[in-house]
Amino acid sequence: MSSWTLESIPPHDWFLCLDIDQYFDHEHDPEKVFEDGFTRPIPLKDRDVLVTTFFNGDPTNPEFHFESAEPLSKDEITEANKSLSRIFGTDLDLRPLYDRLADDPVIGPKLTDLYGLKRMARANLFEDTINRIISMRLSHKPTAKKMVYKVRENYGSLVTADGTSLPAWPRPHQLVKANPMGIRQLEPGPTKRKGEFIIGFAEDLLSGERDLHHLETCKPEVFYDIIQNVRGVGPTSAQQLMLFRNRTDAIFPSNKSSGKEKGLRKWIIINYGEDPNTINETDFQQMIEDWEGYEAAALEFMFVSWVLSEKEKNRKK
Repeated sequence: MSSWTLESIPPHDWFLCLDIDQYFDHEHDPEKVFEDGFTRPIPLKDRDVLVTTFFNGDPTNPEFHFESAEPLSKDEITEANKSLSRIFGTDLDLRPLYDRLADDPVIGPKLTDLYGLKRMARANLFEDTINRIISMRLSHKPTAKKMVYKVRENYGSLVTADGTSLPAWPRPHQLVKANPMGIRQLEPGPTKRKGEFIIGFAEDLLSGERDLHHLETCKPEVFYDIIQNVRGVGPTSAQQLMLFRNRTDAIFPSNKSSGKEKGLRKWIIINYGEDPNTINETDFQQMIEDWEGYEAAALEFMFVSWVLSEKEKNRKK
């Protein structure tokens, strides 16, 4: 057995994430995570291991404790930490965001209400992209999560520890062995077209046409241009995937259809009380000028606040 800890840059209150269903996969029950920990397969160079995470509950001195039933070497723990830090956002420093936007009429109150929030992601951009492509345009999220799980179950490695078995996320070399109709025939399965898209992305990575490290680390505008060339990733998905990178910055290009603004930009403008279909670029950039360098993080506060308000509305019905 191996156990180790990883400190996070404060403030960080991971327990806030337990209210956001979108952060978790089919096998997770956020209500049980508080007591039982958060368990998922973590990719190492040549295998996957189950790691269970516990949070110390202190936003000002945040620390994550990890346990694995397998004995891991120091190098393997270092490798695991690359994925874990991305999943939990431990390297994201949001302190300047709190200083800059404390008086912002939209973000300011959310920084207070959600003090310590950091987004959750998956272990790497490949996982996030598979998840996004399969889930897009599906309004029933439990079904979408089950579809993603079925792809993992059929094409990823099965990882077992202490009586618990979970399918890992497939690596590109595993997914290219699939065929779109085989993916479609899963129960439930995504469309044949979505199967083509995720297999195609795996092929692009293996051929060197796309570079995962470059996509993870390049500037937002470069990422946005490249990721849209991945089949199945449109403008809205490109912006969504940008938010999960291990960076705090993002861009929100205009995405109009028939004169109507769409996507994240529209949502931001409406929240600031302006008309997304008529606002010009200069005024939009002035609207979010204090977000500079922290656009992804600022938008996450808006998103989580919206999710919680919708949950509250549903409780009152």
